[in-house]
Amino acid sequence: MGVDAQVFAISKMGKVKASLVMIMAMIAMFVGDGDAADTNHVYSPCSDSKVQKGDGFSFGIAFSSKESFTQGNQGPQLSPCDSHLNLAGKGAQLAVFRPKIDEICLLTINSSFNPASTGLYMVAFAGHKYAARSLPIMVADSSHTITSFTLVLEFHEGTLQNLYWKSFGCDACAGDSVCLNHQDCAVPNSKCKKNGGSACNIGIQLTFSGTDKNLDALNSWYEVDKLRQYSLYGLFSNLRDSITGPFSNIV
Repeated sequence: MGVDAQVFAISKMGKVKASLVMIMAMIAMFVGDGDAADTNHVYSPCSDSKVQKGDGFSFGIAFSSKESFTQGNQGPQLSPCDSHLNLAGKGAQLAVFRPKIDEICLLTINSSFNPASTGLYMVAFAGHKYAARSLPIMVADSSHTITSFTLVLEFHEGTLQNLYWKSFGCDACAGDSVCLNHQDCAVPNSKCKKNGGSACNIGIQLTFSGTDKNLDALNSWYEVDKLRQYSLYGLFSNLRDSITGPFSNIV
């Protein structure tokens, strides 16, 4: 299947409202070069690119049932770019981000999901030839929505090799959050926007590891790992709200 067909396949998926907050000189663990030029002119998450520090990098996160990400609902897991999955026909939703390589970011997604009884899952993905994708991770079930995640993008010589989710337990759970399965901060669905609340927005701490195309080490994951007792989502939720609040009613 060609790249054009892959792009068409994901373009038919529903979009979720999302935003990206860069964690820059405001904290000591910022490790990127904010003045670096973006030399990556590949913008589709279903195309391949070779990147260096400071480049933008496009990747997607697809939301659907766990079975939707496997061929025939029981075969091997495929990339959401693969039209064989027909995610658009299954009511999947899509968020696309373009962070800068090796800059710690907080991705936020305004949640208005209605998870089925089998649960709602998400898969992070990018690329065509390598078709890197994470394992499906649960976002919500019929009673709770998990609100805090950490995603690591692993590169080898500038090419994305893997995306994987990390869990730091429930030490950083706050507010209306409860500890789900002894490892995830979650909020009762009764407090979600679709039920009149506002507490179910999803925060994803994004970091990088491996090497760029110049063989420079990507260190942001190790910086977050050192401070894993803290939650960037908690530390910067007020900042996120101040930036995105004025636009919350747009779209």
